[in-house]
Parts: sequence; structure tokens; C-alpha cells
Amino acid sequence: MERYEVVSKIGEGTYGTVFKAKDKKSGDIVALKVVRLDEDDEGIPSAALREVCLLKELKHRNIVRLNDVLHKSLKLTMVFEYCDQDLKKYFDTCRGHVDKKTVQALYYQLLRGLAFCHSQNIFHRDLKPQNILINKNRELKLADFGLARAFGIPVRSFSAEVVTLWYRPPDVLMGAQIYTTSIDIWSAGCIFAELSNGGKPLFPGNDVDEQLKRIFRLVGTPTERMWPEMQKLQGYKQYPEISPVPMSSVLPSLDERGLDLLKKHLVCNPRYRITAEEALKHPYFSDLDPTIAAWYT
Repeated sequence: MERYEVVSKIGEGTYGTVFKAKDKKSGDIVALKVVRLDEDDEGIPSAALREVCLLKELKHRNIVRLNDVLHKSLKLTMVFEYCDQDLKKYFDTCRGHVDKKTVQALYYQLLRGLAFCHSQNIFHRDLKPQNILINKNRELKLADFGLARAFGIPVRSFSAEVVTLWYRPPDVLMGAQIYTTSIDIWSAGCIFAELSNGGKPLFPGNDVDEQLKRIFRLVGTPTERMWPEMQKLQGYKQYPEISPVPMSSVLPSLDERGLDLLKKHLVCNPRYRITAEEALKHPYFSDLDPTIAAWYT
């Protein structure tokens, strides 16, 4: 730790405090996530171990880079590349308006990072603006992999207590414990809508019941024909039948192609949600800034 000089505190993470620091050796600015270990605890928290193990494998331009891990006495320190702000703070600096080209460029990068995670059989399970970082070059990075998990075949059951409420899909809200990468696609769609709406959340519910009602008011109440497995979920209950409203009335800044892409994310039946790889090929990105596209060729 003598190598790093703390500059300022950035904030509190899922299980640690994050600091901005300077590497005395290279002069680079880095981010330090410090996890304090209790003497009574049995080793390192599982979330911290999981994040370290996954990020050692996930090397991609749109995933935050883990440079080093330091373990000394009752402290575990993860050294990350430094990013200037998260997406939530970025919204604040934009004061309610993100131009269309920036929305397109940022969301393309989010999908790129997500597609890579999914190709490595990893889902993030906690996508939200606070866990998405942006550096001074407008590069977007997925971060905070404390809830991420690797998955395989056969599919095992997972916890339903994942994903921050506003970004949680209907199947998980109803208690689904077997899910796929579609869990991240719903969250990504909510972030896409938020990007397009200057930082205004799409479904800001206060509890699970209100969250589901907000979702159904926009996309309509799913029927048994649309989603046969719904009634088998442990948290299922009968909701009033509501017809979907035109998405353009809620997101007037999104053009036809953008609205079509969003609708393919916000499908209640997880089986029919678009994948990240498919979303990258959607016509919405046909006029993407060539410099952004060139990063991945």
C-alpha cells in the first residue's frame, strides 16, 4: 500500500470503500476498493472473492480493469483502473439531457461489455447506473461484479434477491430462481430508457408489488398465453389486465428504431428477450459513430 497515495474518497461500494489514489511508481491515477476484514470473520467476504476471480478472467475494453489485489492483515485492497464518474453522476452533469449520438455510443458500449460477459457464461445481476463507469474519453465500463455469477449446464437455481429493485425483471420480482442472461437484458433495457430520458428512471417502484404494477402499466399485463410459466412462480398473483401504452409517449426522444430495440428488451417472458449479441446488430446502431465501431474491429 506504500505504493499508493490516497487523493480522495469516491464512495461506498457493495462491500468496501472506494478511493481515488495515485500510483507513486507510475504516476497513474487508480481507484482503490478497500475491504476491511473483521477479526471475527472467517476469511474474505465471498462477494469480494467472486469479484476478484471473475475480473481476473474478464478482460475487455468495456469492463473495468482490475490491476492488482493486495492483502495485508485485516484489509483487502483491489486496485482498479480509474474512471472519472459513474453513469448516475454523468446524468447529473448533463442536467436532464443526453444527446442522441451519445446515448447510442454509450449504450453500444454497454451491450459490448455485456455480450462479452455472457459469452464467458457470466451474468452481472446488478446492472444499474451506479455500477457503470465512464472515463474521460467517454469509454463505458461495467463495474461492481460482487453479485455476478458464472453459470453452466445444467442450469442451477440462484437467489431471487438480486438486482436493485428498479432494474429487476418481472420473473425475478415474482421469485424466479432459475434464470439466464435475460436477467441482465431487462436491466440493460431500463438503463437504455434512462439514458434516453436524461437520467429519469423508467420504473421507480417502492416495493415489489408497486414495481410490477409500474411495469405492467407500460408493457401490459402478461397473459397465460404469452407467458405460460408465470403462474408457477412462487410470488405470482393475479394482476388486473392492463393494455400496454405507446412507449413513445413515455420516451419521446427515442426514434422508431430505438423504441423497437427497447421493446425487445422489456419482454415479460424472459424466453423472448433479445440477447446482447442480437441487440448489437439491431438497426438502431446502423449509423453508429464509426470511431466507436472501429474500437471493436
